[in-house]
Amino acid sequence: MGRYILKRVLLAIPTLIVVSIISFFVIQLPPGDFLTAYIAQVRQTEGDGAANSLTSVIPALEEQYGLNKPITEQYLIWMKNILTQGDFGYSFEQKRPVSELIWERLGLTILLTGFTLIFTWLLAIPIGVLSATKQYSLGDYFFTFMSFVGLGIPNFLIALVLMWLAFAYFNTSITGLFSPEYAEAPWSLAKFGDMLSKIWLPIVVLGLGGTASLIRTMRANLLDELHKPYVEAARAKGVAERTLIWKYPVRIALNPFVSSIGWAFPQLVSGATIVSIVLNLPTTGPLLLRSLLSQDMYLAGSFVLLLSVLTVIGTLVSDILLALLDPRIIY
Repeated sequence: MGRYILKRVLLAIPTLIVVSIISFFVIQLPPGDFLTAYIAQVRQTEGDGAANSLTSVIPALEEQYGLNKPITEQYLIWMKNILTQGDFGYSFEQKRPVSELIWERLGLTILLTGFTLIFTWLLAIPIGVLSATKQYSLGDYFFTFMSFVGLGIPNFLIALVLMWLAFAYFNTSITGLFSPEYAEAPWSLAKFGDMLSKIWLPIVVLGLGGTASLIRTMRANLLDELHKPYVEAARAKGVAERTLIWKYPVRIALNPFVSSIGWAFPQLVSGATIVSIVLNLPTTGPLLLRSLLSQDMYLAGSFVLLLSVLTVIGTLVSDILLALLDPRIIY
């Protein structure tokens, strides 16, 4: 096991280096830069005169933001600052350090995604087991139908429907994670309690699609395991049915759930962007979208880098947990 983990860790290191290079250069692919996009926006909103006055000071702005340096030099400076100072750069649009913008929203995103993952697993595992062990029963047909509904309806549409129902029949708004009086207030027990009273809706909305998918996965995998010789042998030896199912086939069928951690980690950053915008959630997703649209180089690059790094780390964690869950994977 130790050699297996060490090998995975050593493979992750060069992968992270390559990922950082690709992340920075991908952000540079669209034509122009933040200043170009900003001047085009000023031209559209304030007219040619204001845009022309900005154009004359572009060299000074490029010097200020370091945009006149070769791209390789920009990358090396960026990585040096991240590794030595934890400095991810400066957000041109927000006029704040990138690290401040990311960390202030990342905590809420981690909390929301963590609760959503727990909600998904708590529903998907028992329902998937029930559907597989009671194949073609009324319950199996019902959960299969609900799974297809959950897979077919986009999460943001569910959010819009729930928002309309709340406003039309209860005359209340269910957007955001905080009531107006707590939105800008410092953290306290009252603010935390207010968040818990509102967080259930995005958890349900975000979790429905994932739950539906994992129910189908759990059912299919468990059906494959239930007909294998080791299950028949254990049943012939008189092992209790409940113990037999949960101790052996379910453990093997859980492999896809553990594998999903690989993309659950980057979801901490992406934060289900469309749903976050619809429900006005203060997560990282809308900030990522805004930085990409405005070509805010260091903010967008830091988000892409975090997504990539979390994918690599999530895959590493998945590999280790899969090896613990199913030792055959090591070989």
